[in-house]
Amino acid sequence: MVRGPLATLPPTMARPLTLLLVRHGQSEWNAAGLVQGQTPHVPLTELGHAQAAAAARELAALRPGALVSSDLRRAVQTAEHCARATGLPLTTTPALREQGYGVLEGRPSRELWDVVDWTDPRWTARGGESLAALHARVGAYLGQLCAEPPADVVALVTHGDTIRAAQAVAAGLGPDALPAVTPHNGTVTRLELVP
Repeated sequence: MVRGPLATLPPTMARPLTLLLVRHGQSEWNAAGLVQGQTPHVPLTELGHAQAAAAARELAALRPGALVSSDLRRAVQTAEHCARATGLPLTTTPALREQGYGVLEGRPSRELWDVVDWTDPRWTARGGESLAALHARVGAYLGQLCAEPPADVVALVTHGDTIRAAQAVAAGLGPDALPAVTPHNGTVTRLELVP
């Protein structure tokens, strides 16, 4: 049973909603070890395209009825593979973007360990977004999907922290309890939202 932000859904959600959360393939900044956040222009690597194609084949076998992607380039490029494999039209939304890291974007990821307070879900880099804000954004989007589902099975092409936030929201957990493990690039994570 879904709790938390989704517990106040209108009674129109009569049956479960299955989400297939696809993490984008490896990007150039993943490969270089740079913080991406919401930097819009970062493309996939050759490996990233191969990962996206493999995820698209897996997704097609699961037969989603709708396909929505983050509007960041690495996600859109992954979603284009998914659109070709499933035959579904692709729509994009900023609601599925990665957590914003503001002034830290473009810096080496290893620097985050010296700067980020991982114990505080309200910590944010200047110009960025806290885990609490990410959790609220994802929760609001999932609430909209449940209120007006475009299909019984919806594929969402998105980012690692966004997937972890969706998992927490679906489990009724707050931003201080996001799963510790981030899905690998090019993987599909199934999530059931139950009325």
